[in-house]
Amino acid sequence: MDLTTLTYIVVGLSFALYIGIAIWSRASTTGEFYVAGKGVNPVVNGMATAADWMSAASFISMAGLIAFLGYGGSVYLMGWTGGYCLLAMLLAPYLRKYGKFTVPEFIGDRYYSKTARIVAVICLIFISFTYVAGQMRGVGIVFSRFLEVELLTGLIVGMGIVFVYAVLGGMKGITYTQVAQYCVLIIAYTIPAIFIAFQLTGNPLPQLAFGSTVNGTGDYMLDRLNQIVTELGFLEYTTTSKSTIDIFCITLALMVGTAGLPHVIVRFFTVPKVRDARSSAGWALVFIALLYTTAPAVGAMARLNLTETVQIGAVGDPEGNLKIEERPDWMTRWEATGLLKFEDKNGDGRIQYYNDANADFAAKATEYGWAGNELKVDNDIMVLANPEIAQLPNWVIALVAAGGIAAALSTAAGLLLVISSGVSHDLLKGTFTPDMTEGQELMAGRVAAAVAIVIAGYLGYNPPGFVAQVVAFAFGLAASSLFPVIIMGIFSKKVNREGAIAGMLVGLIFTMGYIMSYKGIFIPVLIENVPANWLFGISPEGIGVVGMILNFLVAFGVSKVTAEPPAHIQHMIEDIRVPKGAGSAVDH
Repeated sequence: MDLTTLTYIVVGLSFALYIGIAIWSRASTTGEFYVAGKGVNPVVNGMATAADWMSAASFISMAGLIAFLGYGGSVYLMGWTGGYCLLAMLLAPYLRKYGKFTVPEFIGDRYYSKTARIVAVICLIFISFTYVAGQMRGVGIVFSRFLEVELLTGLIVGMGIVFVYAVLGGMKGITYTQVAQYCVLIIAYTIPAIFIAFQLTGNPLPQLAFGSTVNGTGDYMLDRLNQIVTELGFLEYTTTSKSTIDIFCITLALMVGTAGLPHVIVRFFTVPKVRDARSSAGWALVFIALLYTTAPAVGAMARLNLTETVQIGAVGDPEGNLKIEERPDWMTRWEATGLLKFEDKNGDGRIQYYNDANADFAAKATEYGWAGNELKVDNDIMVLANPEIAQLPNWVIALVAAGGIAAALSTAAGLLLVISSGVSHDLLKGTFTPDMTEGQELMAGRVAAAVAIVIAGYLGYNPPGFVAQVVAFAFGLAASSLFPVIIMGIFSKKVNREGAIAGMLVGLIFTMGYIMSYKGIFIPVLIENVPANWLFGISPEGIGVVGMILNFLVAFGVSKVTAEPPAHIQHMIEDIRVPKGAGSAVDH
């Protein structure tokens, strides 16, 4: 059976499963729509949380980042997993004990202010739309390749699928759909990795193959990769060009951003008991680790396979580069999406792939007769293209397509639900029209989700960067706006509404302004995005840490010069922090 037909069958069956689950578990009340009736088993919730959080950035883009950044890409592994330790210990159980539907509702009650709730919704919308832009781009990439259509067409198809099961099912439908999607995406990610690891090293475990020798040689995989990329003018794979402060800030921003992401936090409102919230976070980390311990090997293998596909002989040998007419079928298929391009700049009928931005390599390139890098590869295609590059069976390639779609759709659905609940529950029901009925609120939530899908689709078609980079911006926004006020709301009785509002606004405006200035989101680029121009040497991906510090400083500073929180709020904070039924202290 040909690849296209097989892909249609595998992806079609997965869609039928997702939509069937959405219809079976269709939400009929606001409690089911927002928090799945608070009756989800912690293991199930951990799996759903893993799928909700392991988005297109994790499945599609992260290994691509690692493939091209090498050691520098490890910040994403450390940051995105470390945040779950913060969630399990500092946030999840306390927020579940409070027992509300949404993060803005907690902030509005804790800071006894509708204004604080509205500002939290604004922060939530900025974070979620930035995040969902990356997911919708991932959806578009997968559909465009495997339906063999333009990116825009693939994006529209994906938007339609998300609309059906996210708008119908709400959190109840999304939870059980995400369990199915986790199973699909983890199988789709690990099976090709096992195939390629065995093909390259004879070791079927990717985590061990990463440190094994390449078949037919005595070279370890990383040594071989270092050798070939440095011969082509690239940075050694096991080193990084990032500064220590930038690595630290990106890792910390991703970590606290994870702990502050609304669509992740809301998952811990869906379990029956407080202790289940912490248990869910632990299970989520286990399920996430299955993919995250595989990703470094996938990235390295993809980079090695891609490079050796183009560089077929000795570097500098006139016969050492791939002939254009002999390029493999997978390159032709990806060219149709516009995400892989080549240009024969020196007219030799071959493809040169090297780092033409390296001034130290320029003399060698001239000596070889090269006139510039001729191959452009989008970071986001590496995981999807990897099985094709390795010439794996068609059913494996089709499975990867289904996994990529599952990863992107699962997170997109969770984000859209957070946006819709922010609009319908926090803005309309909680602030502007408190008398609306439950049915009207449910309808408003579905309409808000539909509008959000359209906006998300536009942002997915015109993103400010590749998938994982866009997602990193969302984490920075979460770190600088919501995370500090949630932490202070749980552990500090001194921060009042004026401090919380001022802190959120300063953190959000500073971080968003910095990212917009360097990346050109909604505005032209104002400052060239080079390390020499970064504040304290911190890139836009890591600037959320500075925004977070400003948030804390402003919140405490403003609170110190204004009235302290009312007594009942201070008692509420103490009650949130004390486990129910712990009993009184006794003498020892």
